[in-house]
This record gives sequence, C-alpha cells and structure tokens, in this order.
Amino acid sequence: MFKTTGSVQTGQASKYLQQLCKHFAHKVEVDFTPHEALVSFPMGPCIILADDVTLRFQGQSEKAEGIEAMKGVIVSHLDKFAWREQIEYVWEDSSD
Repeated sequence: MFKTTGSVQTGQASKYLQQLCKHFAHKVEVDFTPHEALVSFPMGPCIILADDVTLRFQGQSEKAEGIEAMKGVIVSHLDKFAWREQIEYVWEDSSD
C-alpha cells in the first residue's frame, strides 16, 4: 500500500475543502463536513482535514502511480480555487 500525507498553510482551509469536495462530487463519491472529508478517488481514498490554518490530505493507493495521480488532481484543482494565494504544498510519501 502506498500512502501520501500533504498539507497546505492557508486561512481558507475549510472553504477550499468544501470547494474541492463539491467539485469532486460531480465524478466520485464524497462525504464531507466543513472540516473533514472522505473522497473516493478511483486510485484510492483520500481524507481531507481543515482547521483554522491548515488543509491536510491523507491518501492511499495500491500503486505508486495512483498516489502521483491523486496528488496531481488535488494540486491542479486547489491551484484553480486558490488562485489569489501563493500555495505551497508539502507532501510526504510512504509505502508498507
């Protein structure tokens, strides 16, 4: 199993979580509140957490390529929603 943990520092974490989830829900199953979400991507599940200053991602996939695809989807969409900010992503990948 391959895993990734990512984070973004932003004062708009809950807003972005909700925007991402509403957008993703057009194509995949999503269950979310303003502070926590479970997104069922085809490559594997991703938990998204938001607090006052941080948006966190915890994803897993059977393949390393799935992790890279998941990160790509998250980054491309969040960059569009957060265009007013300079978003800096921190990712840490691992495998079992």
